[in-house]
Amino acid sequence: MAAARRILVINPNSNPEVTEGFSQALAPLRLAGGPEIECVTLAEGPFETQAHVEQVTLPLLGLILARPDAGAYVIACYSDPGLQLCREATTKPVFGIQESGMLAALSRGDRVGVIALGPASVARHLRYLRQLGLTERLAGERPLNLSVAESERPEAFDRLAEVGRELRDIDGADVLVLGCAGMARHRQRLEAALGLPVVDPTQAATAGAFAAVLLG
Repeated sequence: MAAARRILVINPNSNPEVTEGFSQALAPLRLAGGPEIECVTLAEGPFETQAHVEQVTLPLLGLILARPDAGAYVIACYSDPGLQLCREATTKPVFGIQESGMLAALSRGDRVGVIALGPASVARHLRYLRQLGLTERLAGERPLNLSVAESERPEAFDRLAEVGRELRDIDGADVLVLGCAGMARHRQRLEAALGLPVVDPTQAATAGAFAAVLLG
């Protein structure tokens, strides 16, 4: 397969279980004859705070510059760290999962609810949504009060479902977005439990990268 048909999906959090989780969730996009999807973990992670988000931007940039063999890149962190910096450094398309997840959600519903990790994540995401001009379409964002690693585990599902119901029944959301790449394993089960479309932002961003690579 030609190198330019590779999509590099980068987990800025150093937990390989998170990378494996969203890699499994991307299986439907691994089509015969389609672009290769390679999921990698950035060794300089993890991060849970705004300081960590800022610190990881240069290592992310370095990884992207070191991998010109890819035809597109996905930054698999819901805070989209270093997105503009990386876009300026390469002519290849670079996708952030928060931006991609929100845009995908807007094609599935009118009012978007976001399931976040914790209160600090909510504040960080809201700042970014204001930059994107999307706050008017946000029904609400509620925290799980879990870490990245905890949100990835099977036992986190009940808490995701509880927060999802609050976003649906109290905030009026008609589509949900998982606010962390670590939640990818839960998407299908959560969608079935809540009766609402649930967007995994890493799937959304990688689907965008897939189309970009195929269309050249």
